[in-house]
Amino acid sequence: MDIVHTDDLSDPRLDDFVRLTDVALRRKLESRRGLYLAEGLKVIERSLAAGHCPRAVLLEERWLADILRLLDKYHRTDSGVTVFLTGSGQIKSITGYRIHRGAMASFERPCLPGTADFLCRIEDTARKEKRRAKIFVLENLVDHTNVGAVFRSAAALGVDGILVTPSCADPLYRRSVKVSMGNVFHIPWTRIEKWPQEIKMLEERGWITASLALRADALSLRDFASLPEVCASGAKIALILGTEGDGLSQTTIARSRYSVVIPMYDGVDSLNVAAAGALAAWELQ
Repeated sequence: MDIVHTDDLSDPRLDDFVRLTDVALRRKLESRRGLYLAEGLKVIERSLAAGHCPRAVLLEERWLADILRLLDKYHRTDSGVTVFLTGSGQIKSITGYRIHRGAMASFERPCLPGTADFLCRIEDTARKEKRRAKIFVLENLVDHTNVGAVFRSAAALGVDGILVTPSCADPLYRRSVKVSMGNVFHIPWTRIEKWPQEIKMLEERGWITASLALRADALSLRDFASLPEVCASGAKIALILGTEGDGLSQTTIARSRYSVVIPMYDGVDSLNVAAAGALAAWELQ
């Protein structure tokens, strides 16, 4: 491991942090799968605990002992990680705001499992623990803050995993990671390759598919959660959450086994998607 002092943001060795957009990070040529950034010591620790491989760290010198402790705990310190030490002003100029416990790190993106392998792992775990399995499917969410908030709620409220559709925002985008408080590394997720065609695959595997949708014929969330097939100990529930504004596509709603609605008061027609997902996860506990 190398420790380098620098206040020069033009240093090409800082490219991971300074000059690359999130899209460019995903396509970083030296990495087979690209990179992502983790901000703050807590998020960095969750990345390391998930087994992700760090490439470089940028931090204020006062946090050096903390980052060395984390690297020693979760990762070999002789494996080529470079630690760059700089001032708080330089880090703020990169991020646009002050990072709590100022540190950020670049990580190799993990290899995502295929949809079938992803579901097998969740099903096997639920079966061994003799309980229900629950997943979210995020259809075309475009706001990275919402994606991060959904992951945080899902991890807190017992959701086993998350599938994201091809057009959904990247859970490893810097803002998503930060808002999730690193829970994008804690809760299993992968991209579903064909959507909404793979609703059929979910049903064939025994998953109860339910679209959160504003429809007159939809079941209330409480009524859905009370259905005998949903309450059964071995039930597998896939709750589908739609994009901000337009909600779920009509094709997705038509192919789902159920449409589910959260009743509203005082003329409010819907909740933010992350809030709706949190309420649904709570009710399905």
